Amino acid sequence: MSVKEKITDVYNHIQNGTALDAFEKYYADDVVMVLEDGTEVEGKDANRDRENEFFAGVESFNGAGVTAITSNEEEETTAVESWMDITFKGADGPMKIEQVATQQWKDGKIVRERFYGTQQG
Repeated sequence: MSVKEKITDVYNHIQNGTALDAFEKYYADDVVMVLEDGTEVEGKDANRDRENEFFAGVESFNGAGVTAITSNEEEETTAVESWMDITFKGADGPMKIEQVATQQWKDGKIVRERFYGTQQG
C-alpha cells in the first residue's frame, strides 16, 4: 500500500468518526506531532491523550472533507489539505477548521506530522 493510499485511509477514518482507529494503525510509537503554534508533542501516548482531549470537547461533528492529497512515494512524505466543521461543547455555534498537514512516513507509520491551519467560527 502506498503512503498516499495510507493517508487517504487516515482521512477516510476522520470523516467516518473513527480517527482514533487510524491513529492506532498508522502512527509510530515515537511520532512527533507539531501543532499549529509550533509546539512539538512527542510520543504516541502523549499524542493519543491530546487527541482524546480534543474529541472529548466535541459536541457535534458536522462534516469534514479533503480538498487535496499529494505524496512523494520515494521520500515517504504526504500532504493533505482538509477541513472540519465542529461544534465544541459550550460553544455558541459551529467552527470551521481549515488545515494543511504534512506527514513523514517510515516503515509504514507516520513518524512526524506538522499542522498548519486556521479556525473560523
